[in-house]
Amino acid sequence: MTFEIGEKVVYPNQGVGVIENISSRSFGSNFEKFYLLRLTYSSMTVMVPFSNVSTIGLRKISKANEINRILLFLADPQYRVPPMDWKNRFKENTDKMQSGSLFQVAEVLKSLLLLQLEKPLSFREKKMLDRARHMLVTELSIARRLSESESSGTLDKALRKSSLCLPPVL
Repeated sequence: MTFEIGEKVVYPNQGVGVIENISSRSFGSNFEKFYLLRLTYSSMTVMVPFSNVSTIGLRKISKANEINRILLFLADPQYRVPPMDWKNRFKENTDKMQSGSLFQVAEVLKSLLLLQLEKPLSFREKKMLDRARHMLVTELSIARRLSESESSGTLDKALRKSSLCLPPVL
């Protein structure tokens, strides 16, 4: 997958960023091309080698049909959190957050929202919930050309259909 300068892309578990530059570096006798990516959430700059784009999971912003599928999933009240201990649940959720799939990020958000109805989340799970919320709101706002408050409202509307709501921003 190739990207252009100025294009918005998703860096798994970090969120949306903008390709600011494409450069080459030499390592001994080998040359490697890199994307210079500025993450919007933290303003952090990341260099992603072309050869690692698919391994890392760098991808384009989700299309409208994927966003619609995610909103339908969040609105579905039938979803239940599989019972598991904290350690296994946290590892599974971490893997989903790092997968690069916005749908899996939505699964993490919904499962943590359901879990917090039963018991308080740990500090690390609260941080993960906040990151999942941020990633969904940001990508929805870019995909649908909405403000972040409008996309937050859209997510809240979908979640209310399953008797859930977005957490306040930490």
